[in-house]
Amino acid sequence: MEKISVGISGCLLGEQVRYDGAHKYHSYIQKTLGQFFEFRSFCPEVASGMGIPRPAVQLRQISDHIRVVGVKDHALDVTEQLQAVGPLQADWLGSLCGYILKKDSPSCGMERVKVYKHEVPAKEGRGIFAAYLQDHFPALPLEEEGRLGDAALRENFIQRVFVMRRWRDLCASGLTTHKLMVFHSQHKLIAMSHNQNQARDLGRLVADARPDNLEQVAQRYLLDLMMCLKIVATRGNHVNVLQHIQGYLKTKLEADDKQELVETIESYRIGNIPLIVPLTLLRHHFRREPDPFIEASHYMRPHPAELALLNAI
Repeated sequence: MEKISVGISGCLLGEQVRYDGAHKYHSYIQKTLGQFFEFRSFCPEVASGMGIPRPAVQLRQISDHIRVVGVKDHALDVTEQLQAVGPLQADWLGSLCGYILKKDSPSCGMERVKVYKHEVPAKEGRGIFAAYLQDHFPALPLEEEGRLGDAALRENFIQRVFVMRRWRDLCASGLTTHKLMVFHSQHKLIAMSHNQNQARDLGRLVADARPDNLEQVAQRYLLDLMMCLKIVATRGNHVNVLQHIQGYLKTKLEADDKQELVETIESYRIGNIPLIVPLTLLRHHFRREPDPFIEASHYMRPHPAELALLNAI
């Protein structure tokens, strides 16, 4: 499989682009995710012409506006030059399947960036470049490197990246109403594991697609799907999906196999085993009793097994 194009704050790849000429190399991103992702590194502060090294900057509320000013010299204001960087990158940003940002950065921080008000910091800001990404590419999967240490958030982000890759492949092949229906069918169970009500809404949206409104429906579908998938899947929702999948085997399994499957799903529900265990058992049964819907569903294999993401949720 061709690697997936993912943007990233350059310092996380070991590039010495921080204000002090240092980096924030992240080995998991480079060594593990780098096996599957083709990273496009970018530092908005360098791209804006701030140079290396450069004065450290911070977000500061001045009157009713958030400005990016020097930490030591508040007269240094680089707000406009940082704001100008995003639109110049729009072409390549629009081709990405995800973006990994540097936490706490006044340019790249996705959330909870310190905003100084009368010298008192409040973690309520967004970095200038990160805000541009969120506002202009709302369907693009975004995550901060610090949050990748959380197993559920890590799996959530990487799953969304792979879904976006499949969406871009779908669009490149020539979108039709039938292809949109097939795509939704393949991702229906994934959506259900995140939010069952939103999954049903996605199904109704796809059912309304016609050749004359396909483009509008597709744009809304992608945004709604990504908003649904951004909700971290709960153990309870996974149990509901596993039981739904189990229903496809109700007339095909012997009593002892049925009991084993019920017990395995229950063991997952109470937290004794990770998700990979009931999924592996289900895969085993569907190899013997194939079902076209389950076989096509990406829920059964949402991302490469080598990433081992289902072993910790």
